[in-house]
Amino acid sequence: MNAFNKALAATAGGLLIAANCFAQGPTSLVVPVENEPAPRLIVGQPLPGPLATGVAYIPYRVENLRILPVGGPHSKNVSPRIGHLHITVDDLPWAWADYGRSDTIILVNLPRGEHKVLIEAVDPEGGLLTSQTVKFNSPGKPAGR
Repeated sequence: MNAFNKALAATAGGLLIAANCFAQGPTSLVVPVENEPAPRLIVGQPLPGPLATGVAYIPYRVENLRILPVGGPHSKNVSPRIGHLHITVDDLPWAWADYGRSDTIILVNLPRGEHKVLIEAVDPEGGLLTSQTVKFNSPGKPAGR
């Protein structure tokens, strides 16, 4: 086969492959929520420097979940999955929701002693997806502050 015929055959083959790819249509990264990987919550220990002053900076990250201020029953089907955090300190009967995506929970004026912080990743309606608890000791707020 001469050089011209080889080039012509290669071009024709390339066009057939390209046409086949376009015929299949574009591929989407958005999949039905039930086919997405499960959300993961990774929580670290409070940073030691600020903790020495009675302030807990608790780093966290989420995987397979976007933290957004969205709610309602239809938002449970949004893909990629969305949700927010619920945070409870020392088993108190109340908690708060975090929609901030700051990747850090900050607690100030912690009294001296052991503390337990429950961090829950929840769906837009508050249904539990996953959770982690972090326990630590605070030296308390320094005198005079």
